[in-house]
Amino acid sequence: MDVLIKIKDREGVVHELQAPTDMAMNIMELCKAYELPVEGTCGGMAMCASCQCYVLNDVELPEMGDDEEAMLSEAFYVKSNSRLGCQIPITEGLEGLELELAPEY
Repeated sequence: MDVLIKIKDREGVVHELQAPTDMAMNIMELCKAYELPVEGTCGGMAMCASCQCYVLNDVELPEMGDDEEAMLSEAFYVKSNSRLGCQIPITEGLEGLELELAPEY
């Protein structure tokens, strides 16, 4: 099953992405698959914040882990709604999620 996730890129363009729930992907990998400008330098280990995004609507996400919290405490452009895309697995519960890519640094 696919879920619809909307992601606003750094130019303000909103992309409606069909995200498969059966491939164990995360938001960072989804962005890369659709060729959105997300580096994912550390390969999804919560060690670089190059996949930081802002959550724009009220969709329930998994709790932030210690590694993600620590990385965001050192990252640039962090807001109260910041999350690392690599730490958000794609599940059916993400239907309708809206995100914005954080600025590059």
